[in-house]
This record gives sequence, structure tokens and C-alpha cells, in this order.
Amino acid sequence: MAVPGKAAAFRLPPLPTVGDIIKLFRLKAQKQLSQNFLLDLRLTDKIVKQAGKLKNAHVCEVGPGPGGITRSILSAGVEQLLLIEKDARFIPGLQMLSEAAPGKVQIVHGDILTYKMEKAFPKQLKKNWEDEPPDIHIIGNLPFSVSTPLIIKWLENVSKKDGPFTYGRTQMTLTFQKEVAERLTANPGGKQRSRLSIMSQHLCTVENCFVIPGQAFVPKPEVDVAVVHFTPLVQPKIQQPFKLVEKVVRSVFQFRRKYCFRGLETLFPENGRLKRTEQLMMTADVDPTLRPVQLSMSQFRNLCNTYRKMCDEDPTLFEYNYREELKQKKRKN
Repeated sequence: MAVPGKAAAFRLPPLPTVGDIIKLFRLKAQKQLSQNFLLDLRLTDKIVKQAGKLKNAHVCEVGPGPGGITRSILSAGVEQLLLIEKDARFIPGLQMLSEAAPGKVQIVHGDILTYKMEKAFPKQLKKNWEDEPPDIHIIGNLPFSVSTPLIIKWLENVSKKDGPFTYGRTQMTLTFQKEVAERLTANPGGKQRSRLSIMSQHLCTVENCFVIPGQAFVPKPEVDVAVVHFTPLVQPKIQQPFKLVEKVVRSVFQFRRKYCFRGLETLFPENGRLKRTEQLMMTADVDPTLRPVQLSMSQFRNLCNTYRKMCDEDPTLFEYNYREELKQKKRKN
């Protein structure tokens, strides 16, 4: 008997298992798309749990495939679920799930890298950036081939407060190769510290939640997979435009085994390079003999702020491209 005044928990009606759906629609993970299916619903429930409270929330699932995580999201009692799936083979199986949860599921056959998420959710869900995160979540077991470009794209959206972050500090719960997850969360001095560590941690709280062994997936990938949760910060740790931060960070890690001075040199044209690199490091108060992995977030902030001032003084500087200069030199020789 239902408890008076309490809404009954949403339950999906009996459905074929995810494995049955794979057989029914003759679905096969495509290696060239780096697809791997997760069939164990206890694991999909565990992934969805990392997103936090989803009751009556609006969720976008990226690349639902045969719909394992999709079932766990629906079972969490969401208000609306937007599914974005690039591979047409999965649409019929997802439509079965949609029919089992009337009015709750919207399926988009499209590419998440080009899909316009700023219009994906109702306007009334918008929150101010300083407020608690909105009742909107992005969840996805991402194909390895798309995970890094996609998180970089979303981090740029966080920086500009556009795309899915038009609504406020939208949270994300995503899977990555274990090694990529370690890069996203690496601390200064850690051997996995990289461009991804700085770009993600200066904009978000990044939490490596748990690791799923490769054998839990079909087909089994050669690596383990980790679930990572992102919550955008109210104030970024480096208050400079995304492209500027990315350029400085990329330069630092260009020669990750050498002193950071070597990478930072690539920010400047050959004419006056040494002098300007010394000026940058002295003003930013960064020891030129530190390795890239040793630099703290505050040292990256100082470098970005100083480089910004140098670009303001010389507007041609930001457009300078080290690799382009190298190419031109080779042509001349």
C-alpha cells in the first residue's frame, strides 16, 4: 500500500535485459568508435549514484548505447532524460526504454561535440553561478576516442559559462580511461600531472570516484575505466580567458621532462626569446629549474597573469605560434 502523501517511486516495467537488447538488435561494439558496453546494472547504478540526488532532476546522458546506464538513471526517479546518441543502431533499443517511461525520455540522434546544449533544458532551471548547482546533470560512459576532446570542450564552456553551463554550475559524472582520470585529478609532483590536470582543476572540483575493471565491459578494453565527477567552481583558480590559460599550460608541458623554462620559451618569438622568458619567470616568481609536474596552481596563475600583461603590452604576442615559426625556418633552409 502506498504511503499517503508520498509519490510512488518510479519503476521501469519488466524489460528485456541489456544483453537481450544487444542480441535482439544485433548490436556489436565497434572498435573504431572505441565502444564498450557495460551490462552489469549494479555497476551502472553505482555510476549514477556518484552524480548525487537525481530525483526529479533533468539529466543528459551522452552516448547511451544499449541503455545500461539509461535504466539506472530512470530508476533514480529523474524528471526528464535527454539521450544523445550518434550511432543510429542504438536508437530502436533506446525507443523501447522511452516507451517504458512515458513522457520522460527525449532521444536525439546526433553528435555531442556539435549538439547545442544551451537550449536542452527548461529555462526555469537556471541558477546564478554563485548559487548551488542547478538540478541538471550530465552523465556518460564516453567512448575513449571522444572523452578528452569532449572534456576540453566542456571545460571551455565552464570558463565562458555557456553551453550546458548556461544554466549554472551543471555537474558532470563521466567515465575515462583510468590513466586519463589520473591525469584529470593528479596533484603537483605526481607523474600523471599534465595539461589536463591544470585545465580541469582550475575550473572544477574534480573527484576520481572509483575504478571499473576492464573485464566488466563488453568487449573488454585493454585498460581499466574510472568514473570522474566534476563540479564547476564559483571562482576559477586562474582568472584569465580559457585560450590564454590553455596556451601557457600547453607550452609548459610541451617538454615535460625538461625544466619548465624550456617549454615557456615557446611562448615567445626567437628574437628576444631568452630575455622575455626570463622576464616572465622572474615577474611570476617561478623557479626556472622546476619540472612542469612540480608547478603548483598558484604558480600557473602567476605565469598566466604575467603572460597576459605581456600580451596587453604587445598585442601580436598572443598570436605567435612556435610551431609555425619552426615550419617557416625549415622551408627557408
